[in-house]
Parts: sequence; structure tokens; C-alpha cells
Amino acid sequence: MTLIVTGAAGLIGSNIVKALNERGERNIIAVDNLTRADKFRNIVDCDIADYLDKTDFVERFAAGQFGKVRAIFHEGACSDTMETDGRYMMENNYRYSRRLFDACLTQKTAFLYASSAAIYGGSERFVEDREVERPLNVYGYSKFLFDQAVRAVLPQAQSQVVGFRYFNIYGPRESHKGRMASVAFHHFNQFRAEGKVKLFGEYGGYAPGKQNRDFVSVEDVVKVNFHFFDNPGSSGIFNLGTGRAQPFNDVACAVVNSLRSGKPASLAELVREGLIEYIPFPDALRGKYQCHTQADLTRLRAAGYAAPFLDVQEGVARYCRWMLAQQG
Repeated sequence: MTLIVTGAAGLIGSNIVKALNERGERNIIAVDNLTRADKFRNIVDCDIADYLDKTDFVERFAAGQFGKVRAIFHEGACSDTMETDGRYMMENNYRYSRRLFDACLTQKTAFLYASSAAIYGGSERFVEDREVERPLNVYGYSKFLFDQAVRAVLPQAQSQVVGFRYFNIYGPRESHKGRMASVAFHHFNQFRAEGKVKLFGEYGGYAPGKQNRDFVSVEDVVKVNFHFFDNPGSSGIFNLGTGRAQPFNDVACAVVNSLRSGKPASLAELVREGLIEYIPFPDALRGKYQCHTQADLTRLRAAGYAAPFLDVQEGVARYCRWMLAQQG
């Protein structure tokens, strides 16, 4: 039976395609926009049945041209939180998703899709509750509005619908993301180029490098997607992070200790050796910067996902080893 992955050449989509292959799945239709052609590298080692451009896909799917589709992993979106073209963002992230969602409901096809923790914006609580959803940019708003559309339909949906509010994802197959790639990716390349990692200094009541995020490995993101894929009776909107907030210092330490020679060093030692350096907090980000995110996993755990999540120390170290292997 056919499976479809949108955003198939992106970070999450390509990892889902690869993991589906590892489960023996080959009848996969990959959907993406390869205007930036270098993204093809993310799926060059994957086996797919067909590839379609996103502009050709929705109408063909709605017309039933692919027969019975078991599930769609909808990971395709503009993920640039700095994008200021609201018209483009709403058409790409909201309207396109609505058309695809409506077609899935009609055909009773399982629909597992990428939402975002950007929906919480300036909130200090990160629970799937309308009262704390306060997006700060049009990217977050596009995701918020689609989640609202899903909520309105969920009670009467006759097929599986699952939204994942992704927190700060890092891991293999993200080099195409440029400035929107993970902190771990940028630290890795900065250390390789300059021999040091630079972090923001004190800001918002947080000591240098102590601002924190819920950093989640794409390995765990795929596992959670598959948990719901394997349990088609479960629907809803769920946070997808680790449930722990870790400081940027932890990411920098994991990267530097993965790349330097000798035994792992403490933060204090790495700072003293000049391998981690703090820079003044940029004026341009003041008042626009989240100093803390941490997924509330209550609903995810209640839905039956019980596996532990990789912490930064292990997950980032594994990612660094992967990047080193890719570079020979």
C-alpha cells in the first residue's frame, strides 16, 4: 500500500523516508520542491517509488490517482521563522495544508503532520492549550491557524489525524537549511572553521550560554511519528520535544568534546582554553528572543509513547560523528 511523504527532501521528511526503507517500505511517493536542487542529496540513499513536485501533487491525490494511500506524512512547509512574506507563508503552510487535509479526510487516509512549538511564541507554558498559544511571527501563525482548523474537525474525523508540535530539532540531513539549521549544526561548522564556538552572553536574567531550549534529535522525532503510524486509532495534537530544557552551553560542550582530541572537558575548562567564547547579546534580538522552551509531554505520554528521549550530550555527539563520517 502506498505511503506519501511531503517535504521528503527536508530534514524530517528525508529521515522518515530513510527509516521507512529500513522497515522494508519501498512504495513511497516523495513530494517536495526542488527549486533548490541540492536538497536531492538528502534522499539520494533512499528508495522511493516516485517523486512529484508539490505543485502537482495535491490535485492528483484529491482525484484519487494514487489508489489507496495508507498514510501521508506531511512535513512540507516553509520553516524559515524569519520569513516576512506573509502571503507566501500562509499559502504555503496554511492553505496548501488545508487542501491536503481535506483530501485525506475524504479518502480516509491517515494524516500525520508537522506543527510547531513556534505556536507558543511568547508564552511561558508549553502545553497544547489554546490559552497559551501566542505566535510571534507569521510562521508561527500559519501553524497555529492550521492547528485550529484541525481541532475543529478532529471530533468527527473518520480517519487518523495527528499533529506534532516540533521543538528544536537537530540531526542528519539538515545542511540545506542554511541559517535555519540547528544550533548543533552551526556549532559543528564554526568549530571546524574557527577552532571555537561562540555563544550569547548574559541576557534576560540568564547567565552566559544559560538560555535554554528543548533540543530533540530527529531520531526521536521519527520514532514518535512511527508510534502513531503503528497505532492508527490514536489522533490529536501533541508536543514533540524531550520534555527537558538544556542550555546552549550543553550543545557547545557536546560539539567541542566530539571534535577535540583528548578526554571530555568541562564547560569551565573549555571556556578557559578559549574553545567556547561568549559574545554580547545582539541588540537586534532584544525583546524577540525566547530564553526558555520545554515541551510538556503529558498528552504524548498519555497517548502511549513511553520511550526515553536522547539528551543533548548523547544525541549531539552521535550527530557530530555522523557529520564527520559524511565529510570523510
